[in-house]
Amino acid sequence: MPFARLATATTPTSHLGLGLAAVGRPGYINLGREKDLGEHRTVETLRTRTHELLDAAYAQGVRYFDAARSYGRSEEFLADWLKAHPDLDDIVVGSKWGYTYTADWTTDAEKHEVKDHGVQTYDRQRAETAELLGAHLDLYQIHSVTPDSPALTDKELHAKLAELAATGVTIGFSTSGPAQADAIRAALTVTVDGEPLFRTVQSTYNALETSAGPALAEAHDAGLTVIVKEGMANGRLADPYAPDALKAVAEETNTGSDAIALALILREPWAGVALSGAATTAQLASNLHAAAVDLNDDQLSRLATLAEEPRTYWEKRGRLPWH
Repeated sequence: MPFARLATATTPTSHLGLGLAAVGRPGYINLGREKDLGEHRTVETLRTRTHELLDAAYAQGVRYFDAARSYGRSEEFLADWLKAHPDLDDIVVGSKWGYTYTADWTTDAEKHEVKDHGVQTYDRQRAETAELLGAHLDLYQIHSVTPDSPALTDKELHAKLAELAATGVTIGFSTSGPAQADAIRAALTVTVDGEPLFRTVQSTYNALETSAGPALAEAHDAGLTVIVKEGMANGRLADPYAPDALKAVAEETNTGSDAIALALILREPWAGVALSGAATTAQLASNLHAAAVDLNDDQLSRLATLAEEPRTYWEKRGRLPWH
């Protein structure tokens, strides 16, 4: 698998990745975007910002970069950056299919993305991704699998994904919603010709939403690389929005609340990569301090009290506005 490159990396930040959801499009549900991005969010402005983030991330040891068809122009921005750095051979590039971006570069669209896990959508989006990322693509993931997703049972789709895997592209899936654990366990049973189809799983896990933890441990034990997204809960765990308990531990360790939130993920033995969703280089630098954070038992006990009931967490997430 391409993630074997990260297993032998020597930089402590190699197990932190950069996700491009927040900078590949003008609108997203992260808190604080008005301050982070301001009002000027043209394609070229965000292209430049994305390239600055990629430059800073690589310089600081980050080696996994995560995009998606629905993240606006994230694949395009990443592809441009890769073309400008043809000498890089130690990174891992992942993208996702299954959502179509429909906001047309606005922040007030009625619908920003439309989900469809059907074979026709896969064929279309696979071609679009191939045109942009070509041979740079290491990992292709089904975007936001839930227990009722047809992607878990569609044998024709499984065969097409297995064909892609035969070319050297790793096949994975991401999850969302209060039943992430059920979706993960169902995906672990999917096989093609007796072989497991999925080699990675990307799930939401953070101090507020820990319900997928046991299933992610099972996935890790089954040989999958676990990628953790939304480690800052769309900004709810970053300053100034972080809960008081998180702010207190951050003060005690002389780091930001964001670094503590990511450090909680990195300490899990099953966590292969934790994604930063930084929108500024300053946020990225603060996020990467997570690799050096050491939390004691008392701090861990206090932070454990922050976990919410999954349905409550996802209801709150669903109410976050697109900024």
